Amino acid sequence: MEDNKKDDRKSVFADFFGDSPMMRILDFLLVFREYDYNKQDIAMNSNISWNTLDKLWAELIESTIIIPTRKVGKSQMYKLNPTDPIMLKLLEIDRLLMEKSLREVN
Repeated sequence: MEDNKKDDRKSVFADFFGDSPMMRILDFLLVFREYDYNKQDIAMNSNISWNTLDKLWAELIESTIIIPTRKVGKSQMYKLNPTDPIMLKLLEIDRLLMEKSLREVN
């Protein structure tokens, strides 16, 4: 029988910073930072509810961590802000955590 449950494995980023809704959002967007997503896709791929995303959304937008990119039909798309100083540091931390994890495996 096929199991449709999402994969519960955590990334190195999520292991280090904890499993909170905000970290799930940031983790998903860090991994797929080259792409833009609508809010529904962000909630689904971050494995959080729409209501939870909606509660955190204003903070993410006001902090400029996430920026609007384009519209697809009626849907606004968003992605990480590649010029935000906080986001640049999070990207650096993510890279360092990944390097450390790889060294520990070898």
